[in-house]
Amino acid sequence: MNPPIGSVLRPQDKLLIVANGAYGKRMAEIATYYKINHLLVSLNETEIIDPIQVKNLLNENKDITHFSMVHCETTTGILNPLKEISDVVKNYPVTFIVDAMSSFGGIPIDIKDLGIDFLISSSNKCIQGVLRFGFVIALKDKLKECKGIARSLSLDLYDQWITMEEGNGKWRFTSPTHVVIAFFQALKELEEEGGIESRYLRYKENNKLLIEGMKSLGFKPLLPMNVQSPIITSFLYPFSNFSFIDFYNQLKSKGYVIYPGKISMADTFRMGNIGNIYPKDIENLIESIKNS
Repeated sequence: MNPPIGSVLRPQDKLLIVANGAYGKRMAEIATYYKINHLLVSLNETEIIDPIQVKNLLNENKDITHFSMVHCETTTGILNPLKEISDVVKNYPVTFIVDAMSSFGGIPIDIKDLGIDFLISSSNKCIQGVLRFGFVIALKDKLKECKGIARSLSLDLYDQWITMEEGNGKWRFTSPTHVVIAFFQALKELEEEGGIESRYLRYKENNKLLIEGMKSLGFKPLLPMNVQSPIITSFLYPFSNFSFIDFYNQLKSKGYVIYPGKISMADTFRMGNIGNIYPKDIENLIESIKNS
């Protein structure tokens, strides 16, 4: 879900996408479908987006009007240096679009200080709500410029905003009532936990315990800790004939569900650190793997 791609860029605009995973590349797929002029720079899946590279690309491509990136790329679990990149982007006349689907609500993000024009996220990740509710946080001045640009009726960002503004929160189409109620409840629970900072600390502790525990069982994380997010963690297969399916089924029988790997350069699987999960849950998971 990335409505700014189709609702923000005019035919004369050009989008720069720097991607280090499947979700960054998906932005380029969306741009291609919408016939949006864009430049995709694909990095190694374990390589962070380098602010210096972004600066060089913006210097070399003066026709760039918009820049987009993924904050936490869950292909691997890598966390891109949003603050350092924003310090670069601020110096150029470009619109800054950030996919924070897997980080907003679980990692502190000062949208105003970072100069983000459009931030996209969802209720079902760090907000800990349910599926099928996405939202965009945008500068009003930038949003007003989107009138008449959208290439999709259902994902017309400007039209949805103006309808809500003029209709006292009215949705253009049938409201996802139960999803919105769940979102509201999830926000209350986030506040009760102590806000984003407290949730971030819990996720970090989950991640730390998970990595330490998995290492003790012979599993090596794909990423070094300095680029590892507290959101999701990729682990390398421990030996050549390791069967992910068997491992998956053993854990599922004990009440745990994990993710298959999503990268091409190595055999991996992934484990989430977010949701209503606490350190004790991680300890129980490690014990279950140990006894498998």
